[in-house]
Amino acid sequence: MKKNVVVSFVLAGSLVFSFGSLSLDAQVQASAVNSVAARSKVLSSLFSEIWEDRLKHSPEFASFLGDKRYNDQWTDYSVEEVNASLARGRVFLQRLAEIDTAGLTPQEVLSRDLMVRSLTDDQEGARFKEWEMPVNQFSGFPTEMARLVNDLAFDNGKDYDDYVARLKKVPTVFSQNMTNMQLGMDEHRVPPQYLLEKVQTQTEALASQKPEDSPFALPLKKFPASVSAAEQKRISGEVLDAISTSVLPSYQRFARFLKAQYVPAGRKDPGAWALPDGDPYYAFRVRQSTTETKTPAEIHQIGLDEVKRDESEMLAIVKKLGFADIKSFSAALKANPKEHPASKEALLDGYKGYIAQMQPKLPGLFGTLPKAKLEVTAVPAFIEKDQAAAYYNPGSQDGKRPGRVYVNTYNATERSLAPVEAVSYHEGIPGHHLQISIAQELTGLPEFRKQSYYTAYTEGWALYSERLGKEIGFYQDPYSDYGRLEADIWRAIRLVVDTGVHSKHWTRQQMVDYFREHSAIDETNIQAEVDRYIAWPGQALGYKMGQLKILELRQRAQTALGPKFDLKAFHDVVLDSGALPMDVLERQVDAWIAAQKK
Repeated sequence: MKKNVVVSFVLAGSLVFSFGSLSLDAQVQASAVNSVAARSKVLSSLFSEIWEDRLKHSPEFASFLGDKRYNDQWTDYSVEEVNASLARGRVFLQRLAEIDTAGLTPQEVLSRDLMVRSLTDDQEGARFKEWEMPVNQFSGFPTEMARLVNDLAFDNGKDYDDYVARLKKVPTVFSQNMTNMQLGMDEHRVPPQYLLEKVQTQTEALASQKPEDSPFALPLKKFPASVSAAEQKRISGEVLDAISTSVLPSYQRFARFLKAQYVPAGRKDPGAWALPDGDPYYAFRVRQSTTETKTPAEIHQIGLDEVKRDESEMLAIVKKLGFADIKSFSAALKANPKEHPASKEALLDGYKGYIAQMQPKLPGLFGTLPKAKLEVTAVPAFIEKDQAAAYYNPGSQDGKRPGRVYVNTYNATERSLAPVEAVSYHEGIPGHHLQISIAQELTGLPEFRKQSYYTAYTEGWALYSERLGKEIGFYQDPYSDYGRLEADIWRAIRLVVDTGVHSKHWTRQQMVDYFREHSAIDETNIQAEVDRYIAWPGQALGYKMGQLKILELRQRAQTALGPKFDLKAFHDVVLDSGALPMDVLERQVDAWIAAQKK
Protein backbone atom coordinates (compact mmCIF):
# COMPACT_ATOMS: atom_id res chain seq x y z
CA MET A 1 0.00 0.00 0.00
CA LYS A 2 1.35 3.41 -1.01
CA LYS A 3 1.67 6.18 1.57
CA ASN A 4 1.98 9.94 1.11
CA VAL A 5 5.36 10.97 2.57
CA VAL A 6 6.25 14.37 3.97
CA VAL A 7 10.04 14.82 4.23
CA SER A 8 11.09 17.00 7.15
CA PHE A 9 14.45 17.97 8.65
CA VAL A 10 15.32 19.61 11.93
CA LEU A 11 18.35 21.84 11.45
CA ALA A 12 19.68 24.50 13.84
CA GLY A 13 16.52 24.30 15.93
CA SER A 14 14.09 25.18 13.11
CA LEU A 15 11.66 22.90 11.32
CA VAL A 16 12.03 23.06 7.55
CA PHE A 17 9.55 21.38 5.20
CA SER A 18 10.39 20.35 1.69
CA PHE A 19 8.03 19.13 -0.98
CA GLY A 20 9.50 18.16 -4.31
CA SER A 21 12.73 20.19 -4.50
CA LEU A 22 15.00 20.35 -1.43
CA SER A 23 15.51 23.51 0.60
CA LEU A 24 19.03 24.85 1.14
CA ASP A 25 19.18 23.37 4.65
CA ALA A 26 18.01 20.01 3.32
CA GLN A 27 20.64 20.13 0.57
CA VAL A 28 23.33 20.57 3.25
CA GLN A 29 22.14 17.47 5.07
CA ALA A 30 21.83 15.50 1.83
CA SER A 31 25.41 16.49 1.06
CA ALA A 32 26.49 15.14 4.47
CA VAL A 33 24.62 11.90 3.83
CA ASN A 34 26.32 11.56 0.46
CA SER A 35 29.65 12.15 2.16
CA VAL A 36 28.93 9.25 4.52
CA ALA A 37 27.86 7.12 1.57
CA ALA A 38 31.03 8.06 -0.30
CA ARG A 39 33.24 7.18 2.65
CA SER A 40 31.38 3.92 3.09
CA LYS A 41 32.06 3.09 -0.56
CA VAL A 42 35.74 3.98 -0.23
CA LEU A 43 36.07 1.78 2.87
CA SER A 44 34.30 -1.13 1.19
CA SER A 45 36.52 -0.77 -1.87
CA LEU A 46 39.64 -0.75 0.31
CA PHE A 47 38.50 -3.91 2.12
CA SER A 48 38.07 -5.59 -1.26
CA GLU A 49 41.51 -4.43 -2.37
CA ILE A 50 43.15 -5.79 0.79
CA TRP A 51 41.26 -9.06 0.41
CA GLU A 52 42.29 -9.41 -3.22
CA ASP A 53 45.89 -8.70 -2.22
CA ARG A 54 45.70 -11.54 0.29
CA LEU A 55 44.30 -14.00 -2.25
CA LYS A 56 46.86 -13.03 -4.88
CA HIS A 57 49.78 -13.48 -2.49
CA SER A 58 48.36 -16.57 -0.74
CA PRO A 59 47.41 -18.76 -3.72
CA GLU A 60 46.93 -21.88 -1.61
CA PHE A 61 44.42 -20.04 0.58
CA ALA A 62 42.56 -18.86 -2.52
CA SER A 63 42.48 -22.43 -3.83
CA PHE A 64 41.25 -23.68 -0.46
CA LEU A 65 38.35 -21.22 -0.66
CA GLY A 66 37.49 -22.50 -4.14
CA ASP A 67 38.92 -19.47 -6.00
CA LYS A 68 40.81 -20.98 -8.94
CA ARG A 69 42.47 -17.84 -10.32
CA TYR A 70 45.84 -18.68 -8.78
CA ASN A 71 45.72 -22.46 -9.01
CA ASP A 72 49.01 -22.54 -10.93
CA GLN A 73 50.87 -20.61 -8.21
CA TRP A 74 52.45 -21.11 -4.78
CA THR A 75 53.09 -18.50 -2.13
CA ASP A 76 56.25 -16.46 -2.64
CA TYR A 77 58.29 -17.15 0.51
CA SER A 78 61.26 -14.95 -0.39
CA VAL A 79 62.50 -12.31 2.02
CA GLU A 80 61.86 -9.76 -0.73
CA GLU A 81 58.17 -10.66 -0.70
CA VAL A 82 58.07 -10.68 3.11
CA ASN A 83 59.32 -7.08 3.05
CA ALA A 84 57.01 -6.15 0.17
CA SER A 85 54.03 -7.56 2.05
CA LEU A 86 54.89 -5.53 5.14
CA ALA A 87 55.25 -2.42 2.98
CA ARG A 88 51.83 -3.00 1.41
CA GLY A 89 50.43 -3.44 4.92
CA ARG A 90 51.80 -0.08 6.01
CA VAL A 91 50.19 1.59 3.01
CA PHE A 92 46.87 -0.09 3.78
CA LEU A 93 47.10 1.12 7.39
CA GLN A 94 47.73 4.68 6.22
CA ARG A 95 44.77 4.57 3.84
CA LEU A 96 42.51 3.15 6.55
CA ALA A 97 43.59 5.93 8.91
CA GLU A 98 42.58 8.54 6.33
CA ILE A 99 38.95 7.39 6.25
CA ASP A 100 36.71 9.25 8.70
CA THR A 101 34.31 6.70 10.23
CA ALA A 102 31.89 9.28 11.65
CA GLY A 103 28.38 8.34 10.58
CA LEU A 104 29.32 4.88 9.29
CA THR A 105 27.42 1.84 10.56
CA PRO A 106 28.68 0.03 13.67
CA GLN A 107 29.60 -3.01 11.55
CA GLU A 108 31.61 -0.84 9.15
CA VAL A 109 33.50 0.74 12.04
CA LEU A 110 34.07 -2.71 13.55
CA SER A 111 35.38 -4.03 10.23
CA ARG A 112 37.78 -1.09 9.97
CA ASP A 113 39.01 -1.65 13.53
CA LEU A 114 39.49 -5.39 12.98
CA MET A 115 41.43 -4.84 9.78
CA VAL A 116 43.66 -2.24 11.47
CA ARG A 117 44.25 -4.69 14.31
CA SER A 118 45.21 -7.49 11.91
CA LEU A 119 47.58 -5.35 9.86
CA THR A 120 49.15 -3.90 13.01
CA ASP A 121 49.75 -7.40 14.38
CA ASP A 122 51.57 -8.26 11.14
CA GLN A 123 53.85 -5.26 11.60
CA GLU A 124 54.50 -5.99 15.28
CA GLY A 125 55.11 -9.68 14.67
CA ALA A 126 57.63 -9.06 11.89
CA ARG A 127 60.44 -8.47 14.39
CA PHE A 128 60.25 -12.13 15.43
CA LYS A 129 60.86 -13.40 11.86
CA GLU A 130 58.65 -16.48 12.04
CA TRP A 131 59.31 -17.03 8.34
CA GLU A 132 62.84 -18.13 9.30
CA MET A 133 61.30 -21.15 11.09
CA PRO A 134 58.80 -22.46 8.51
CA VAL A 135 58.72 -26.11 9.58
CA ASN A 136 57.85 -28.24 12.55
CA GLN A 137 56.36 -31.69 12.97
CA PHE A 138 52.85 -30.27 13.29
CA SER A 139 52.71 -27.98 10.28
CA GLY A 140 54.93 -26.44 7.63
CA PHE A 141 55.16 -26.05 3.90
CA PRO A 142 56.27 -29.66 3.05
CA THR A 143 53.20 -31.27 4.66
CA GLU A 144 50.82 -28.39 3.89
CA MET A 145 51.61 -28.66 0.17
CA ALA A 146 50.77 -32.35 0.23
CA ARG A 147 47.60 -31.76 2.27
CA LEU A 148 46.36 -29.05 -0.08
CA VAL A 149 45.72 -31.66 -2.78
CA ASN A 150 42.76 -32.99 -0.76
CA ASP A 151 41.10 -29.58 -0.88
CA LEU A 152 41.41 -28.84 -4.59
CA ALA A 153 38.50 -29.20 -7.01
CA PHE A 154 39.25 -30.80 -10.39
CA ASP A 155 36.32 -30.13 -12.72
CA ASN A 156 37.96 -29.89 -16.14
CA GLY A 157 41.20 -30.12 -18.09
CA LYS A 158 42.30 -26.59 -17.18
CA ASP A 159 42.25 -27.49 -13.49
CA TYR A 160 44.72 -30.29 -14.21
CA ASP A 161 46.89 -28.08 -16.44
CA ASP A 162 47.06 -25.48 -13.65
CA TYR A 163 47.99 -28.27 -11.25
CA VAL A 164 50.84 -29.43 -13.47
CA ALA A 165 52.13 -25.84 -13.67
CA ARG A 166 51.92 -25.60 -9.89
CA LEU A 167 53.82 -28.86 -9.40
CA LYS A 168 56.62 -27.64 -11.66
CA LYS A 169 57.11 -24.66 -9.33
CA VAL A 170 57.60 -26.79 -6.21
CA PRO A 171 61.43 -26.51 -6.38
CA THR A 172 61.18 -22.71 -5.99
CA VAL A 173 59.11 -23.10 -2.80
CA PHE A 174 61.76 -25.34 -1.28
CA SER A 175 64.64 -23.11 -2.37
CA GLN A 176 63.06 -20.00 -0.88
CA ASN A 177 62.28 -21.67 2.41
CA MET A 178 65.71 -23.25 2.68
CA THR A 179 67.26 -19.81 2.20
CA ASN A 180 65.07 -18.46 5.00
CA MET A 181 65.99 -21.40 7.23
CA GLN A 182 69.69 -20.78 6.63
CA LEU A 183 69.16 -17.15 7.70
CA GLY A 184 67.45 -18.49 10.81
CA MET A 185 70.41 -20.74 11.53
CA ASP A 186 72.74 -17.74 11.31
CA GLU A 187 70.55 -15.88 13.86
CA HIS A 188 70.00 -18.94 16.10
CA ARG A 189 66.30 -18.79 15.28
CA VAL A 190 65.57 -22.50 14.92
CA PRO A 191 63.06 -25.02 16.35
CA PRO A 192 64.08 -27.69 18.88
CA GLN A 193 66.32 -30.35 17.40
CA TYR A 194 64.20 -33.33 18.41
CA LEU A 195 61.16 -31.86 16.60
CA LEU A 196 63.23 -31.34 13.49
CA GLU A 197 64.13 -35.02 13.56
CA LYS A 198 60.40 -35.71 13.21
CA VAL A 199 60.23 -33.29 10.27
CA GLN A 200 63.09 -35.19 8.66
CA THR A 201 61.20 -38.49 9.08
CA GLN A 202 58.04 -36.99 7.55
CA THR A 203 59.99 -35.50 4.64
CA GLU A 204 61.85 -38.72 3.92
CA ALA A 205 58.55 -40.62 3.87
CA LEU A 206 57.12 -38.26 1.26
CA ALA A 207 60.38 -38.21 -0.69
CA SER A 208 60.68 -41.98 -0.96
CA GLN A 209 57.26 -42.70 -2.44
CA LYS A 210 56.71 -43.77 -6.02
CA PRO A 211 55.18 -40.99 -8.12
CA GLU A 212 51.90 -42.85 -8.50
CA ASP A 213 51.69 -43.48 -4.73
CA SER A 214 52.46 -39.89 -3.75
CA PRO A 215 49.64 -37.75 -2.30
CA PHE A 216 50.36 -35.40 -5.22
CA ALA A 217 48.99 -38.10 -7.57
CA LEU A 218 45.64 -38.19 -5.79
CA PRO A 219 43.83 -36.16 -8.52
CA LEU A 220 44.55 -38.97 -10.97
CA LYS A 221 42.51 -41.50 -9.00
CA LYS A 222 39.21 -40.14 -10.32
CA PHE A 223 38.64 -37.88 -13.31
CA PRO A 224 35.49 -35.82 -13.93
CA ALA A 225 33.27 -36.90 -16.80
CA SER A 226 34.22 -33.76 -18.74
CA VAL A 227 37.77 -35.07 -19.28
CA SER A 228 38.05 -37.46 -22.21
CA ALA A 229 40.02 -40.71 -22.11
CA ALA A 230 42.70 -39.22 -24.36
CA GLU A 231 42.99 -36.18 -22.13
CA GLN A 232 43.18 -38.40 -19.06
CA LYS A 233 46.16 -40.21 -20.55
CA ARG A 234 47.93 -36.94 -21.38
CA ILE A 235 47.21 -35.43 -17.97
CA SER A 236 48.31 -38.55 -16.10
CA GLY A 237 51.61 -38.54 -17.96
CA GLU A 238 52.24 -34.85 -17.26
CA VAL A 239 51.28 -35.03 -13.58
CA LEU A 240 53.45 -38.10 -12.92
CA ASP A 241 56.33 -36.53 -14.84
CA ALA A 242 56.06 -33.33 -12.78
CA ILE A 243 56.02 -35.39 -9.57
CA SER A 244 59.07 -37.35 -10.76
CA THR A 245 61.14 -34.42 -11.98
CA SER A 246 60.05 -31.52 -9.75
CA VAL A 247 58.25 -32.66 -6.61
CA LEU A 248 60.08 -35.74 -5.37
CA PRO A 249 63.59 -34.34 -6.09
CA SER A 250 62.65 -31.25 -4.07
CA TYR A 251 61.59 -33.36 -1.10
CA GLN A 252 64.73 -35.49 -1.44
CA ARG A 253 66.95 -32.41 -1.56
CA PHE A 254 65.15 -30.97 1.46
CA ALA A 255 65.57 -34.22 3.39
CA ARG A 256 69.33 -34.09 2.75
CA PHE A 257 69.43 -30.44 3.87
CA LEU A 258 67.58 -31.32 7.07
CA LYS A 259 69.87 -34.23 7.88
CA ALA A 260 73.16 -32.54 7.05
CA GLN A 261 72.56 -28.96 8.21
CA TYR A 262 69.27 -28.06 9.79
CA VAL A 263 68.63 -30.82 12.30
CA PRO A 264 72.15 -30.51 13.80
CA ALA A 265 71.53 -26.76 14.17
CA GLY A 266 68.27 -27.26 16.08
CA ARG A 267 68.14 -25.72 19.52
CA LYS A 268 68.44 -27.89 22.62
CA ASP A 269 65.92 -26.11 24.89
CA PRO A 270 62.24 -26.62 24.04
CA GLY A 271 60.87 -23.27 25.26
CA ALA A 272 60.38 -20.15 23.14
CA TRP A 273 62.36 -18.26 25.79
CA ALA A 274 65.51 -19.78 24.26
CA LEU A 275 64.97 -17.92 20.96
CA PRO A 276 66.34 -14.43 20.26
CA ASP A 277 63.76 -12.06 21.81
CA GLY A 278 62.16 -15.20 23.19
CA ASP A 279 60.24 -13.66 26.10
CA PRO A 280 58.77 -10.78 24.05
CA TYR A 281 57.98 -13.28 21.28
CA TYR A 282 56.04 -15.51 23.66
CA ALA A 283 54.21 -12.51 25.12
CA PHE A 284 53.21 -11.52 21.59
CA ARG A 285 52.00 -15.05 20.83
CA VAL A 286 50.02 -15.18 24.10
CA ARG A 287 48.28 -11.93 23.24
CA GLN A 288 47.59 -13.13 19.70
CA SER A 289 46.13 -16.42 20.90
CA THR A 290 44.02 -15.18 23.82
CA THR A 291 43.19 -11.65 22.54
CA GLU A 292 43.38 -10.66 26.20
CA THR A 293 46.01 -8.84 28.26
CA LYS A 294 46.72 -11.51 30.88
CA THR A 295 50.36 -12.42 31.51
CA PRO A 296 51.79 -15.95 31.19
CA ALA A 297 52.00 -16.08 35.02
CA GLU A 298 48.31 -15.20 35.39
CA ILE A 299 47.33 -17.77 32.78
CA HIS A 300 49.48 -20.42 34.48
CA GLN A 301 47.57 -19.88 37.73
CA ILE A 302 44.20 -19.99 35.98
CA GLY A 303 45.29 -23.34 34.55
CA LEU A 304 46.19 -24.72 37.97
CA ASP A 305 42.80 -23.60 39.34
CA GLU A 306 40.86 -25.09 36.43
CA VAL A 307 42.71 -28.41 36.70
CA LYS A 308 41.74 -28.60 40.38
CA ARG A 309 38.07 -27.83 39.58
CA ASP A 310 37.88 -30.45 36.82
CA GLU A 311 39.57 -33.07 39.02
CA SER A 312 36.90 -32.64 41.71
CA GLU A 313 34.12 -33.23 39.16
CA MET A 314 35.95 -36.22 37.69
CA LEU A 315 36.40 -37.70 41.14
CA ALA A 316 32.65 -37.50 41.75
CA ILE A 317 31.95 -39.56 38.60
CA VAL A 318 34.69 -42.05 39.43
CA LYS A 319 33.27 -42.69 42.90
CA LYS A 320 29.78 -43.20 41.47
CA LEU A 321 31.29 -45.89 39.25
CA GLY A 322 32.74 -47.63 42.31
CA PHE A 323 36.36 -46.56 42.15
CA ALA A 324 38.30 -45.07 45.06
CA ASP A 325 40.23 -42.49 43.06
CA ILE A 326 41.01 -41.21 39.57
CA LYS A 327 44.24 -43.21 39.28
CA SER A 328 42.54 -46.56 39.83
CA PHE A 329 39.72 -45.61 37.47
CA SER A 330 42.22 -44.50 34.80
CA ALA A 331 44.03 -47.81 35.03
CA ALA A 332 40.74 -49.70 34.69
CA LEU A 333 39.69 -47.48 31.77
CA LYS A 334 42.90 -48.21 29.89
CA ALA A 335 42.47 -51.96 30.48
CA ASN A 336 38.78 -52.04 29.49
CA PRO A 337 38.50 -53.25 25.87
CA LYS A 338 34.97 -51.82 25.58
CA GLU A 339 36.40 -48.33 26.02
CA HIS A 340 38.70 -48.66 23.00
CA PRO A 341 37.67 -48.88 19.35
CA ALA A 342 37.90 -52.31 17.76
CA SER A 343 39.15 -50.80 14.49
CA LYS A 344 39.79 -47.58 12.61
CA GLU A 345 36.30 -47.81 11.13
CA ALA A 346 34.74 -48.18 14.58
CA LEU A 347 36.51 -45.01 15.73
CA LEU A 348 35.20 -43.08 12.71
CA ASP A 349 31.69 -44.46 13.30
CA GLY A 350 31.78 -43.19 16.88
CA TYR A 351 32.32 -39.61 15.71
CA LYS A 352 29.64 -39.91 13.03
CA GLY A 353 27.09 -41.20 15.55
CA TYR A 354 27.54 -38.36 18.03
CA ILE A 355 27.37 -35.71 15.30
CA ALA A 356 24.16 -37.29 14.01
CA GLN A 357 22.49 -37.17 17.43
CA MET A 358 23.35 -33.50 17.89
CA GLN A 359 21.92 -32.39 14.55
CA PRO A 360 18.18 -32.29 15.51
CA LYS A 361 18.97 -30.26 18.66
CA LEU A 362 20.44 -27.30 16.79
CA PRO A 363 17.23 -25.40 15.90
CA GLY A 364 16.43 -25.03 19.59
CA LEU A 365 19.82 -23.50 20.34
CA PHE A 366 20.56 -21.27 17.36
CA GLY A 367 18.52 -18.87 15.26
CA THR A 368 21.07 -19.06 12.43
CA LEU A 369 22.05 -22.50 11.09
CA PRO A 370 24.64 -23.25 8.41
CA LYS A 371 23.83 -24.69 5.01
CA ALA A 372 27.27 -26.29 4.55
CA LYS A 373 27.46 -30.09 4.70
CA LEU A 374 29.73 -31.99 7.10
CA GLU A 375 31.56 -35.27 6.73
CA VAL A 376 33.91 -37.35 8.90
CA THR A 377 37.10 -38.82 7.43
CA ALA A 378 40.51 -40.12 8.52
CA VAL A 379 43.65 -37.98 8.93
CA PRO A 380 46.00 -38.58 5.96
CA ALA A 381 48.44 -41.39 6.74
CA PHE A 382 51.56 -39.35 5.97
CA ILE A 383 50.95 -36.99 8.92
CA GLU A 384 48.81 -39.06 11.32
CA LYS A 385 51.60 -40.09 13.69
CA ASP A 386 52.26 -36.51 14.86
CA GLN A 387 48.75 -35.09 14.59
CA ALA A 388 46.08 -34.34 17.20
CA ALA A 389 43.20 -36.75 17.90
CA ALA A 390 40.98 -34.83 15.48
CA TYR A 391 40.77 -31.52 13.64
CA TYR A 392 38.37 -29.64 11.39
CA ASN A 393 38.83 -28.23 7.90
CA PRO A 394 36.18 -25.77 6.64
CA GLY A 395 34.33 -26.39 3.41
CA SER A 396 34.67 -24.21 0.33
CA GLN A 397 32.45 -21.17 0.00
CA ASP A 398 30.78 -22.53 -3.12
CA GLY A 399 29.61 -25.57 -1.15
CA LYS A 400 31.33 -28.07 -3.43
CA ARG A 401 33.74 -29.22 -0.72
CA PRO A 402 32.00 -30.00 2.59
CA GLY A 403 33.40 -29.19 6.00
CA ARG A 404 35.41 -32.16 7.25
CA VAL A 405 36.17 -33.54 10.68
CA TYR A 406 39.48 -35.39 10.34
CA VAL A 407 39.86 -38.21 12.87
CA ASN A 408 43.31 -39.58 13.73
CA THR A 409 43.12 -43.34 13.34
CA TYR A 410 46.81 -43.95 14.04
CA ASN A 411 47.04 -46.57 16.84
CA ALA A 412 43.23 -46.59 16.73
CA THR A 413 42.73 -49.58 19.02
CA GLU A 414 44.88 -47.97 21.74
CA ARG A 415 42.86 -44.76 21.77
CA SER A 416 40.19 -44.14 24.37
CA LEU A 417 36.55 -43.86 23.34
CA ALA A 418 35.71 -41.76 26.42
CA PRO A 419 36.51 -38.34 24.87
CA VAL A 420 35.02 -39.08 21.43
CA GLU A 421 31.60 -37.56 22.20
CA ALA A 422 33.12 -34.29 23.43
CA VAL A 423 35.53 -34.04 20.51
CA SER A 424 32.67 -34.70 18.06
CA TYR A 425 30.79 -31.68 19.36
CA HIS A 426 34.01 -29.63 19.42
CA GLU A 427 35.17 -30.32 15.86
CA GLY A 428 31.76 -30.81 14.29
CA ILE A 429 28.50 -29.42 15.65
CA PRO A 430 27.78 -27.20 17.49
CA GLY A 431 31.52 -26.42 17.47
CA HIS A 432 33.82 -25.60 14.58
CA HIS A 433 31.61 -26.63 11.68
CA LEU A 434 28.60 -24.66 12.88
CA GLN A 435 30.55 -21.54 13.89
CA ILE A 436 32.87 -21.35 10.88
CA SER A 437 30.14 -22.22 8.36
CA ILE A 438 27.82 -19.55 9.79
CA ALA A 439 30.65 -17.03 9.45
CA GLN A 440 31.36 -18.05 5.84
CA GLU A 441 27.68 -17.70 4.94
CA LEU A 442 27.14 -14.25 6.51
CA THR A 443 25.91 -11.50 4.22
CA GLY A 444 26.59 -7.79 4.36
CA LEU A 445 30.13 -8.17 5.72
CA PRO A 446 33.45 -7.85 3.87
CA GLU A 447 35.01 -11.15 2.84
CA PHE A 448 37.84 -10.99 5.37
CA ARG A 449 35.30 -10.98 8.20
CA LYS A 450 33.79 -14.23 6.91
CA GLN A 451 37.18 -15.94 6.99
CA SER A 452 38.62 -14.40 10.15
CA TYR A 453 40.15 -16.66 12.78
CA TYR A 454 40.99 -15.81 16.37
CA THR A 455 42.15 -18.79 18.42
CA ALA A 456 40.39 -17.77 21.63
CA TYR A 457 37.10 -17.17 19.83
CA THR A 458 37.08 -20.12 17.43
CA GLU A 459 38.60 -22.68 19.79
CA GLY A 460 36.90 -21.17 22.84
CA TRP A 461 33.54 -21.58 21.11
CA ALA A 462 34.33 -25.19 20.25
CA LEU A 463 35.27 -25.97 23.86
CA TYR A 464 32.13 -24.18 25.03
CA SER A 465 30.21 -26.46 22.64
CA GLU A 466 31.50 -29.55 24.44
CA ARG A 467 29.94 -28.26 27.64
CA LEU A 468 26.75 -27.23 25.83
CA GLY A 469 26.19 -30.89 24.95
CA LYS A 470 26.02 -31.67 28.66
CA GLU A 471 23.52 -28.89 29.28
CA ILE A 472 21.06 -30.25 26.71
CA GLY A 473 21.11 -33.78 28.07
CA PHE A 474 23.87 -35.68 26.29
CA TYR A 475 26.80 -37.60 27.85
CA GLN A 476 24.36 -40.14 29.28
CA ASP A 477 27.16 -42.72 29.45
CA PRO A 478 29.19 -41.85 32.61
CA TYR A 479 32.36 -42.89 30.79
CA SER A 480 31.57 -40.38 28.08
CA ASP A 481 30.79 -37.71 30.68
CA TYR A 482 34.14 -38.48 32.29
CA GLY A 483 35.62 -38.11 28.81
CA ARG A 484 34.04 -34.64 28.56
CA LEU A 485 35.78 -33.60 31.77
CA GLU A 486 38.97 -35.25 30.60
CA ALA A 487 38.76 -33.16 27.43
CA ASP A 488 38.16 -30.06 29.53
CA ILE A 489 41.04 -30.75 31.90
CA TRP A 490 43.19 -31.38 28.84
CA ARG A 491 42.63 -27.73 27.83
CA ALA A 492 43.24 -26.58 31.40
CA ILE A 493 46.50 -28.53 31.49
CA ARG A 494 47.51 -26.67 28.35
CA LEU A 495 47.47 -23.39 30.27
CA VAL A 496 49.90 -24.89 32.78
CA VAL A 497 52.33 -26.71 30.49
CA ASP A 498 52.39 -24.17 27.62
CA THR A 499 53.28 -21.33 29.98
CA GLY A 500 55.46 -23.76 31.88
CA VAL A 501 57.74 -24.60 28.97
CA HIS A 502 57.76 -21.23 27.20
CA SER A 503 57.85 -18.89 30.19
CA LYS A 504 58.92 -20.87 33.27
CA HIS A 505 61.68 -22.87 31.52
CA TRP A 506 60.09 -26.28 32.09
CA THR A 507 61.63 -29.29 30.40
CA ARG A 508 59.64 -31.52 28.06
CA GLN A 509 59.64 -34.23 30.72
CA GLN A 510 58.03 -31.86 33.22
CA MET A 511 55.23 -31.29 30.71
CA VAL A 512 54.73 -35.03 30.21
CA ASP A 513 54.82 -35.68 33.96
CA TYR A 514 52.19 -33.02 34.62
CA PHE A 515 49.93 -34.54 31.97
CA ARG A 516 50.32 -38.02 33.46
CA GLU A 517 49.73 -36.77 36.99
CA HIS A 518 46.54 -34.89 36.20
CA SER A 519 44.86 -36.85 33.41
CA ALA A 520 44.21 -40.30 32.00
CA ILE A 521 44.84 -39.12 28.45
CA ASP A 522 46.43 -41.94 26.46
CA GLU A 523 50.17 -41.87 25.93
CA THR A 524 49.89 -41.43 22.15
CA ASN A 525 48.01 -38.17 22.65
CA ILE A 526 50.20 -36.96 25.49
CA GLN A 527 53.36 -37.28 23.42
CA ALA A 528 51.86 -35.64 20.33
CA GLU A 529 50.25 -32.82 22.32
CA VAL A 530 53.36 -31.92 24.31
CA ASP A 531 55.30 -31.66 21.07
CA ARG A 532 52.55 -29.57 19.56
CA TYR A 533 52.74 -26.94 22.33
CA ILE A 534 56.51 -26.77 21.99
CA ALA A 535 56.24 -26.31 18.23
CA TRP A 536 53.40 -23.78 18.38
CA PRO A 537 53.99 -21.40 21.33
CA GLY A 538 50.85 -19.94 22.86
CA GLN A 539 48.34 -21.38 20.39
CA ALA A 540 46.94 -23.91 22.84
CA LEU A 541 46.12 -21.19 25.39
CA GLY A 542 43.23 -19.86 23.33
CA TYR A 543 40.93 -22.84 23.92
CA LYS A 544 40.39 -22.60 27.66
CA MET A 545 40.78 -18.83 27.86
CA GLY A 546 38.18 -18.37 25.14
CA GLN A 547 35.75 -20.82 26.72
CA LEU A 548 36.07 -19.12 30.11
CA LYS A 549 35.36 -15.71 28.55
CA ILE A 550 32.24 -16.96 26.71
CA LEU A 551 30.96 -18.56 29.94
CA GLU A 552 31.71 -15.33 31.83
CA LEU A 553 29.77 -13.28 29.27
CA ARG A 554 26.85 -15.70 29.33
CA GLN A 555 26.68 -15.56 33.12
CA ARG A 556 26.85 -11.77 32.98
CA ALA A 557 23.89 -11.72 30.58
CA GLN A 558 21.89 -14.19 32.69
CA THR A 559 22.49 -12.16 35.84
CA ALA A 560 21.61 -8.86 34.18
CA LEU A 561 18.55 -10.05 32.28
CA GLY A 562 17.11 -12.66 34.63
CA PRO A 563 13.94 -14.18 33.09
CA LYS A 564 14.49 -12.06 29.95
CA PHE A 565 17.66 -14.03 29.15
CA ASP A 566 17.30 -16.10 25.95
CA LEU A 567 20.08 -18.64 25.33
CA LYS A 568 19.27 -18.89 21.62
CA ALA A 569 19.51 -15.10 21.24
CA PHE A 570 22.77 -15.04 23.21
CA HIS A 571 24.27 -17.65 20.87
CA ASP A 572 23.23 -15.60 17.85
CA VAL A 573 24.89 -12.48 19.30
CA VAL A 574 28.10 -14.47 19.78
CA LEU A 575 28.04 -16.06 16.31
CA ASP A 576 26.36 -13.65 13.90
CA SER A 577 29.27 -11.22 13.44
CA GLY A 578 31.85 -13.87 12.59
CA ALA A 579 34.98 -14.54 14.63
CA LEU A 580 36.01 -11.68 16.94
CA PRO A 581 38.77 -10.90 19.44
CA MET A 582 37.46 -11.60 22.93
CA ASP A 583 37.62 -7.96 24.03
CA VAL A 584 35.50 -7.01 21.02
CA LEU A 585 33.05 -9.84 21.71
CA GLU A 586 32.72 -8.58 25.27
CA ARG A 587 31.69 -5.14 24.01
CA GLN A 588 29.19 -6.72 21.61
CA VAL A 589 27.57 -8.75 24.37
CA ASP A 590 27.50 -5.78 26.75
CA ALA A 591 25.73 -3.71 24.09
CA TRP A 592 23.21 -6.52 23.55
CA ILE A 593 22.54 -6.77 27.28
CA ALA A 594 21.92 -3.01 27.42
CA ALA A 595 19.55 -3.21 24.45
CA GLN A 596 17.62 -6.12 26.01
CA LYS A 597 17.18 -4.16 29.24
CA LYS A 598 15.52 -1.34 27.30
